[in-house]
Amino acid sequence: MPSRLTKLLPKRFRSEGTVIPVVRLQGVIMAGASGPFRQSISLASVAPLLERAFSMKDAPAVAISINSPGGSPVQSRLVFQRIRDLAAEKKKHVIVACEDVAASGGYMIACAGDEIVADPSTVVGSIGVVSGGFGFVELIRKIGVERRVHTAGQNKATLDPFRPERPEDVEHLKSLQLDVHQTFIDLVKSRRGTKLADHPDLFTGLFWSGLRGLDLGLVDRLGDLRTVLRDHYGETVKLQVISQKRGLFGLRGGAGASRLAGGATLQDVGATLASSLVDAAEERALWARYGL
Repeated sequence: MPSRLTKLLPKRFRSEGTVIPVVRLQGVIMAGASGPFRQSISLASVAPLLERAFSMKDAPAVAISINSPGGSPVQSRLVFQRIRDLAAEKKKHVIVACEDVAASGGYMIACAGDEIVADPSTVVGSIGVVSGGFGFVELIRKIGVERRVHTAGQNKATLDPFRPERPEDVEHLKSLQLDVHQTFIDLVKSRRGTKLADHPDLFTGLFWSGLRGLDLGLVDRLGDLRTVLRDHYGETVKLQVISQKRGLFGLRGGAGASRLAGGATLQDVGATLASSLVDAAEERALWARYGL
C-alpha cells in the first residue's frame, strides 16, 4: 500500500515499525558555529535539533549519538541540561550512544542519557578540568620586543603569556578549576548514582575503554545504537536522523552559511580561513589526547 495511504490508517492497522529520532553530536564543544574545517557542539547549534527530535509525538524515546573529546564545560552542561529538560517535558526515554570518544565534556553530555551505550573500544571518562597555554617571555626577549601592559586593576593581566608566570595567578586558576571539577563530579554522581564503582581514579581525569567503563559504571551496556533500539522496540524499529536543514547552495544552516549567502569579500574569506585553520589545529590536539 502506498505510504501516503498507510498514514491515513489507524495505528493498529499499520505495519510500519517504531520510529526513533537520532541526534548526532560530533566535534569539540565550544561556543560559536562550526566552520568548514571542523564540526563543533554548542547549545545554539544543537538546540533546534533536540527540539525537533523530542517533538516527535509517536516516538517513545530519543537517541543521542555523541562523539566528542570535550571542550567548554559551560556549553557541555547547557547541552546536558537542555536534553534533560526536554526529556522531562516530553516524557521521553533518552538513550545515548558513545562513538569513538565521549570524554570530558563529551561524557558530561552522555550523562544526560537514561541509558549509556558504548563500543568496547570507545574512550570514556576523563572527568576532570584542564587549562593550557604557552609562555612567550624568553621568545620576545630574544627578538628584542618589550611587553607593555597598562591596567586598571592589579589582576587584569593575570596569566598573560608574555609575562613571567606568578604563583598567585596559578593558584587562582587552580581554585577556579576545582570549582568546575566539583560541578562535573556532582553531575556525574547525580546521574550515575550507585552504578558508579568505588574506584580511586574515577574523578581524577583518567579515561578508559568502553569495556572498562562498563565495569566502572560509566556506561550501562556495550553495543551499537541500532542493536540496542531493536532490543527495546523490536526488529522493525526505524532510526530517523535529525539533521540541520540545508540552505543556499546546499550549505547547512549556521553562521557560516549566512555569511556566504550575504556576500563576503576576499578579505573576509581569508580571515575566516585563517581562523578555521587555527580552530582545526586546536581540535586536532584535543582528539590526539585520546589517541585519535
